[in-house]
Amino acid sequence: MIGMIDLAKTTNEMIKNGTWKYEKGTFWQALPQGIVGYDGENFILPDELNKRDRKLVKEKIKFILGLDTDLDSFYSEISDSKFSFLIDEFYGLTIPAAPNVYQAIVEVIAQQQVSFEFAQKAIKNLVILSGKKINDLYLFPGPQDIIRLGEKIKEAKLGYRGNYILSVTEEYLKGRLKLDLRDMDEKEAIRYLTRFRGIGKWSAELFLMYGLRKNVYPAGDLGLRRGIAKIFNLSLKKVTERIVREIIEPYGRWKSLLAFYILCYDRKTEMEVRKWKSENSKR
Repeated sequence: MIGMIDLAKTTNEMIKNGTWKYEKGTFWQALPQGIVGYDGENFILPDELNKRDRKLVKEKIKFILGLDTDLDSFYSEISDSKFSFLIDEFYGLTIPAAPNVYQAIVEVIAQQQVSFEFAQKAIKNLVILSGKKINDLYLFPGPQDIIRLGEKIKEAKLGYRGNYILSVTEEYLKGRLKLDLRDMDEKEAIRYLTRFRGIGKWSAELFLMYGLRKNVYPAGDLGLRRGIAKIFNLSLKKVTERIVREIIEPYGRWKSLLAFYILCYDRKTEMEVRKWKSENSKR
């Protein structure tokens, strides 16, 4: 499985937040135990790590990059469908995940109602404001780091999302908000998460996908709806959340991965359109 993973494609879809880098074929991630690398075959670990920590950070990198994803089975599942072209388009791509659930909820809230590019800049601002620097990377700030920012969080340019992040962080620190929901089924977890200020259905679904690798996807997401509209040559207005679910649900255990491929396809085509418009406006 691991041999099929394309690190360049997978890291290209990760949030560029300053906590990791992809350089000369190697992925590097800042973790509390130090900076850990993976080159597609081998893990590169700090020498001082003990046996327990070495195992822990390897598992963490596998989780972040989705190294256990059975892409062969997924490609077999979609090979005779309207989505088959996505195999060549994104061969080797897996869903990236956050190193921990707190980072996942912060980054998900930061993406509400804005473009992926805008969200990435704001998240990186937040990391630089309150994260600890290790060489040329940063550790993602923990909840105590974020709370200490207080009003200073405005400097990250998150807009109203900054207050949502502070609110969710406070609930998390007080133990009222639980984020390790691995034992909850998806519907139960969404009902639970949406009780908290700043977490709507879209955020809950994306969090379960990005923070816990649950087989969930944000069916109301504009990019997902737009991607399906392009693939099936439909009007965007006609692609409702219900239509999205009707199309994706039949793919069972592969529905979240398929949704992610469609999102990536939409992001890529939107960038190509913007580039074309920019080039033509200069003529």
